[in-house]
Amino acid sequence: MSTRETHQALPPAMRQAVDDFGLHLSRVDNRSAHTVRAYVGDAVSMLDHAAAAGCAAPADLDITVLRGWLARMMAGGAARTSQARRAAAARTFTAWAHRNGLCSSDVGAQLASPRAHRDLPTVLRADQAAELVGTTTDAHGVRDKAVLELLYATGVRVSELCGLDLTDVDESRRVVRVFGKGAKERAVPYGLPAQRALDEWLRDGRPKLAHPGTDSALFLGARGGRLQQTVVRRIVRTAAQLAGLPHTSPHDLRHSAATHLLDGGADLRAVQDLLGHSSLSSTQIYTHVSTERLRAAFEQAHPRA
Repeated sequence: MSTRETHQALPPAMRQAVDDFGLHLSRVDNRSAHTVRAYVGDAVSMLDHAAAAGCAAPADLDITVLRGWLARMMAGGAARTSQARRAAAARTFTAWAHRNGLCSSDVGAQLASPRAHRDLPTVLRADQAAELVGTTTDAHGVRDKAVLELLYATGVRVSELCGLDLTDVDESRRVVRVFGKGAKERAVPYGLPAQRALDEWLRDGRPKLAHPGTDSALFLGARGGRLQQTVVRRIVRTAAQLAGLPHTSPHDLRHSAATHLLDGGADLRAVQDLLGHSSLSSTQIYTHVSTERLRAAFEQAHPRA
């Protein structure tokens, strides 16, 4: 049964609660569309399990029901990351329900979250990153070079890059204004190579794709509209292939930018701000990458390793 069908089959009080919960996430908490969709889907699944256990409203939820739901998901082969997200969604829902008088207590506060296993991100060496961003891909090479340079220079997410407008670029200070998750705004600097690539794109490339009434986007697609994320992913993948590098994504360039900043002595808090991480723990993964790279170099080169 689909999430929509499961939602429709919920008892009326539960169906109304999950609808109100979704509106709260998007309009009050200003969560991303992806997070809202995931949390609402988890809430529907949790309430469906609760309804099958005899609950008719959020007030009937208890810790046994919540743990039973998570156990059923785990038995179905759910990944630890998915379980961690489900537990977070359950805690968020019950906290919201308690604040809004739908539950007499916040039963989800007792719910432990499984620690998600985090693989170290894929990171290019500095020379590999330089080779990739210097690769000309196709007929839109001027645009693609600017895309690659800006991705690596700033470490922005692919969605953030595609969302950039012409007015978001401050060439005098070499800074781009980025709207990240939750519509949070931040200023991200970029270097001279990226500026040169942007200058060439704006002078020689963009005018050829732009037409009357064209999008105000910084980067344009072949038909003059805003460049799509799928195209950016193809640009990065193709450039990596031409440079003889492993499969590389825009997010791998983000990982690489962050790691190279830390390798170069940048402060962890500064990198957090540049990447737009809400939590320092998200940024700390790159310190593990740097440590592993250091260990690998030590074991390869030190005579007493």
